[in-house]
Amino acid sequence: MDQEKKSLAIRFINDIRTMEPSVLNALIVREAGEELAQFFLSYSSSLISRDPERVLENTSSLMLMGYLIRANEERRRAVEAPAQA
Repeated sequence: MDQEKKSLAIRFINDIRTMEPSVLNALIVREAGEELAQFFLSYSSSLISRDPERVLENTSSLMLMGYLIRANEERRRAVEAPAQA
C-alpha cells in the first residue's frame, strides 16, 4: 500500500513538472479555487520567511499537509455519502 502511494505521488509530481503552466493553473483553480490557492501561498510565505534555513523541511511539511488535507476530504466524503443516499 505504501509503495503504491509513493508510486502515485511520484507519477503525479512528474505530471505536474511537465505540465504547461496554463494547464497547471487551470487544474489549481478547478481543484482548489483562487481563495484556497492564495491561502496556501500566504501560509507558505509566512512559514518560509520565519525560518528560511529550514526551507527543505518546511517544503516537505507543506507537501505532506496537502496530502493529509486531501485524505481528510476523501474520508469526510465517504462518511457523508451514505447519509445523503
